[in-house]
Amino acid sequence: MKPKRTLVGLPVYQPGKPLEEVKRELGLSEVIKLASNENPFGCSPKVWESLKEEESFTAMYPEGLAPELREELAGHLGVAPSKLIFGNGSDEVVQMIARTFMEPGDEAVMADITFPRYKTQTVIEGGTPVEVPLKNGVHDLKGMARAITERTRIVWICNPNNPTGTIIRREELESFLAEVPEDVLVVMDEAYHEYVDDPSYPDTVSLLDRDPRLIVLRTFSKIYGLAAFRIGYGVAAEAVVTELNKVREPFNANRLAQRAALAALGDQDFVRRCFEANRDGMKQIQSQLDEWGLPHFPSQGNFLLLDTGRPAEEVFQCLLRKGVIVRSGAALGYPTHLRVTIGNEKQNERFLDELAQCLGKRRD
Repeated sequence: MKPKRTLVGLPVYQPGKPLEEVKRELGLSEVIKLASNENPFGCSPKVWESLKEEESFTAMYPEGLAPELREELAGHLGVAPSKLIFGNGSDEVVQMIARTFMEPGDEAVMADITFPRYKTQTVIEGGTPVEVPLKNGVHDLKGMARAITERTRIVWICNPNNPTGTIIRREELESFLAEVPEDVLVVMDEAYHEYVDDPSYPDTVSLLDRDPRLIVLRTFSKIYGLAAFRIGYGVAAEAVVTELNKVREPFNANRLAQRAALAALGDQDFVRRCFEANRDGMKQIQSQLDEWGLPHFPSQGNFLLLDTGRPAEEVFQCLLRKGVIVRSGAALGYPTHLRVTIGNEKQNERFLDELAQCLGKRRD
């Protein structure tokens, strides 16, 4: 049986290597995973308390529109509830957008290099990805504007960008939007939004009222620590959300995920603590890299893309044997780089100790 034509040659997404798999393969008892930009502090304790309320509802389907979570999140963001759509992770909202607005022969403009699911979903729908190289690890918005044609339906922008962690700033985005035709959607994927501390970062949600072309994506998988629950969301004009709901699976956000997200959203003190710990951890790793003279991109996420000066796969395997899982830049388009998630203080120290051994560096 043959697959659909658009799937021929399409690669399978390769996530960060699972912690359990590494333990089994290498016979290690102590392994730390700094590969998938997960929150090393887990989630708010309030999540586990709230899940007790779902014990008697496990046989029931969830409410498809997530009304309780919708109301709370709308209040948190300052938007109308009708402007929200939930997904099984924000990845599913990416899929919904492509399924709703892309047809065979259409084009989607995106960066090269960025989160790969934009390209994958474009190709699955029979569209053509138009990739514009990054400039110093940052989206080249002027180049992306020039790449828009009459066949362009969507522009994908990951901000902060994965895997570089770099951002585009408010003025740059507003200038770009002024050049984009009215019939082209601009999707701002802000999975790492809560980690940003740069004051020039754009407040995209505030732009929605005057720019119905925008779709803003966010997630509970990162700073909220709910990656296992798989829940993310999009914020867009009500007319856009109406169209997206036509392709949304009826029960895509499960009951436990909705309850967990509701509790996590209500604990902003936990979010602030994670933000501060990430900022401290970022400085902890950056200062050592600077001392070693290893270049790295100025990240506004919870990860760093650093240049080892050696083949990435070689360093990745060395760390793996020592029980430290990171992401090899070879799979991300940076053949001498590693992407490392910022862990807790102890994890960061272990990463630096093991990296020093792999690279023949000294630690004072």
